[in-house]
Formats: sequence, C-alpha cells, structure tokens
Amino acid sequence: MEKATLAAGCFWCVEAIYQQLEGVEKVESGYTGGKNANPTYKEVCTGETGHAEVIQVTYDPAKISFLQLLEIFFKVHDPTTLNRQGADEGTQYRSSVFYHNDEQKQITEDVIKELDAAGAYTNKIVTQLEPFTEFYVAEDYHQNYFNDNGDKNPYCQMVVRPKVEKFQKVFKEKLKQ
Repeated sequence: MEKATLAAGCFWCVEAIYQQLEGVEKVESGYTGGKNANPTYKEVCTGETGHAEVIQVTYDPAKISFLQLLEIFFKVHDPTTLNRQGADEGTQYRSSVFYHNDEQKQITEDVIKELDAAGAYTNKIVTQLEPFTEFYVAEDYHQNYFNDNGDKNPYCQMVVRPKVEKFQKVFKEKLKQ
C-alpha cells in the first residue's frame, strides 16, 4: 500500500469521491502543511496555522496508480483558483499535492506542465507542490462526513452531492463494484 495526500478545498467533498475508487483502501480527512502540532478544525479555519484541509489516501498501486489519483484530483476541483474552492476561501482550502517521495513530486510536476501546455484550463494551474511532513487526522465527526450527513447537511446537498454525481458519471469505470 502507498499513500497520497491531497488538498482540493473542503475535505468532505474530496473524501466522498476517493472513497469510491477501486484500489483505494482508506481515506482519512485531516490537516497538513502547517506549523502547529495537532491542530483542531477551529484553529485551521482561522487560516493562521498554515494547514490545508486534506485527504490522505491509502491505495494499492497494483489497482490504481498515483497518476490516476492525480487525473481525478485535477478534474474534481478547480486547480486554477488560489486559496479558494467555490465559496470556501482561505489558505486552508488551497489546491496542493503533498508528495511523499521524489516519484510523486516528478509525476505531479509533469502533469501540471502537460495540463498547462495543453491549455486544459482557461487560467494557469496554481496547485502547490509541497513535501509531506506530518498528517493530523481531523476530528471524528469529519470522517466519512458525506456518507453520514449527505441527506441532512445543506452544504452536502448543494456542494458535495453535485461533485460526487459528476465524478460518478465521468469515472464510472474506476468505481468500486
């Protein structure tokens, strides 16, 4: 098993998507990239800790590659908006790949160069590439959030559900059976 740590706005959205992928063993919502040890959601939301809301994906590279995880990453959020995804604004919602090794770093650099060169987006990609340091698991109520709260929470109904449904249509061949 290998790990990928990705920031693409609110972790509820991204967690709900990656949980459905064949080859993904585990997805945890959490925080990384900041200066405080063991940050809380309340602290991260201030934007002062430097952490990003992230998901940490444990995956089987024999079933899904890091490159495939990145393909999905770049299609399920807007990598051209700095420190913002939709109405969520602040450095904690930045687009970032926290690479675990040189191979992940190189693959990410290559993908960004290819997407920019191809004009895949109207604007230039601003996704940050940061070395992975420490992952702090978010509070229990953030784990599996969409699955547990999708029908009750208005944010999930208006923001997360449309992203998940679009993802399911575009990537149906990569979904768990």
